[in-house]
Amino acid sequence: MQTVIVIIYTLALTVIFLYSLAQLNLLLNYLKAKKKKDDAPVFDFSKAEEIPFVTIQLPLYNELYVVERLLDNIAQIDYPLDKLEIQVLDDSTDESLQTTQRKIETLQAAGIPIKHITRTNRQGFKAGALKEGLAIAKGEFIAIFDSDFVPNPDWLQKTVPYFKDENIGVVQTRWAHLNRDYSLLTKIQAFALDFHFVLEQVGRNFGHHFINFNGTAGIWRKTCILDAGNWQGDTLTEDLDLSYRAQLKKWDFKYLEDVETPAELPVAISAARSQQFRWNKGAAENFQKLYGRLLKDPSVSFKTKFHSFFHLLNSSMFLLVLLVAILSVPILYIKNNNPAYSWYFNVIAAFAVSTVIFFGCYWVTYKRIHGGGIQNFFKYIGMFFTFFSVAMGFSVHNSLAVLEGHFGKKSEFIRTPKFNVSKLGEQWSGNIYLKKNLSSGMLLESILFLYFGFAIYSAFKVNDFGLILFHLMLFAGFGFVAFKSIFSRI
Repeated sequence: MQTVIVIIYTLALTVIFLYSLAQLNLLLNYLKAKKKKDDAPVFDFSKAEEIPFVTIQLPLYNELYVVERLLDNIAQIDYPLDKLEIQVLDDSTDESLQTTQRKIETLQAAGIPIKHITRTNRQGFKAGALKEGLAIAKGEFIAIFDSDFVPNPDWLQKTVPYFKDENIGVVQTRWAHLNRDYSLLTKIQAFALDFHFVLEQVGRNFGHHFINFNGTAGIWRKTCILDAGNWQGDTLTEDLDLSYRAQLKKWDFKYLEDVETPAELPVAISAARSQQFRWNKGAAENFQKLYGRLLKDPSVSFKTKFHSFFHLLNSSMFLLVLLVAILSVPILYIKNNNPAYSWYFNVIAAFAVSTVIFFGCYWVTYKRIHGGGIQNFFKYIGMFFTFFSVAMGFSVHNSLAVLEGHFGKKSEFIRTPKFNVSKLGEQWSGNIYLKKNLSSGMLLESILFLYFGFAIYSAFKVNDFGLILFHLMLFAGFGFVAFKSIFSRI
C-alpha cells in the first residue's frame, strides 16, 4: 500500500510539473509578444463603405439587478445606428422580464435599434438563445456581452476593424473588474482571471495555439460560427466548444490584451462556486468531446496539441492538487517511518520547481496590472499564497465538477447570480437568486479543514517540517471556503 501511495503521488506531481512547463512556455511567448509590433490590417472607419453591419447579442436569464445597467450602457455604444442592431435574448421567467421590456421600449423610443427576443423554453440554454438570435441577425459580425459587463462606448471601434483580415473568426478582449477590491474573494477571482487574460491568452495567441472566446466581451464573424457548426448546447461551456471547432476549421482568433471590457465579479461565495462549477465541468466535457478529434488532426502541430491538452484539462488540475494534498499526509509518515525511501523523497523534492515557475508566471501578470516595484512585489507575495490557498480550498468542489464532466453526467446550465455591487459597504444578502442550501461537498471541505489541521500537528509529531507550508496553506484554504460557504447562509 505504501508503494502504491508513493507511485500515485509521484505521477500526480509529474503531471503538475508538465503543466507548469506549459505555463512557462506561455510566459516566454508572452514576453516575445510584448516586443512585437501589431501590424495587422484594419478597416478604415473614416470611410463609410468600410464600416460593416454589427449585431450585439445580450443573452439574459433572470437578471433583475443588472439588466437596466446593461441596457443603459449598451445604448451608449459609439457606432452608426444604421449599421447596428441589438438583440436582447431574454429567457427570463421572473419579474425582470417586464423590467427589461419597459426599458427596451424606452430605448426604442429614443431611436436605439434594439429588439426584445424571448423564447417559450430554455432549450440549449445560453447556446440555444444565441443560436436562435443568430438565425435572424442582420450583422456580418456578432458581438456578445453577458449581463454583468459594461463595455466602453468605443468598444466596437477598437474591435471590428481587425476583421479586415478575412481569416479572423473572433476578436476577444480582456476582462477588467468593476469590483476587484470589494473583498478578499473578489481580489482572488481577479488575480486568477488576470492570469488567464494576460499571460495565457496572449501566450497561446502569439504561439498560434488554440485559444478560447470567453463567452462574452468578444465578437464573432457570423460565417465563422456557421462554418464551425453553430452554437451547441451539449456542454456547459458552449464558448470553449465553438472556439475549438472554429480553430479546427482553420479560423484565426485575434486577442486584444489592451482593450479592456469591465465586468462585475461575484461577491458571494455561493455565486463564485456556481460559476466555478460550470466552468470546470464544461472544460472537462469539452476535453471529452474535442480532444480526440484534435489529436488525430495531422495539420495541428505537436506543440499546439500539447498546449490544448493542458488548456482543456486546466480544470482537471484541481483533481490532481486534491490528490496530492490528501496523500501528502500519509507520505509524511511513510517518509519518516521508512529510511530506505529517503533518497527517493529527496529526488521528488525537485518538483518544487513547479511552484517557482507558477510564482514567476503570476508575478509577470500581477506586474502588468498593478505595476512593479518592491512594495507591489511584497503585496504580490501575500496575494500569491492567499490565492493558491483558497484555490486549493475550492479543489473538492471543482474536482466534483471535473469528474461529472469526464464521466458524462449531464446537468442544467446554472447561471451565476449578479449583484450590481462594486463599492465597499454595498449589500447583497437580500439577492433573491442566491441559494441557501448546504451540500455534501461543503461537509467534505470542513472535514478536510480538520484533516490538514492534523497534518500540521503531524509535522511536530514526526519532527519533519518539509511540507508544513503546504499544509498551512491547505488548512487556511479549506477553512476559508468551508466557513464562508456555511456561514454566508445563516
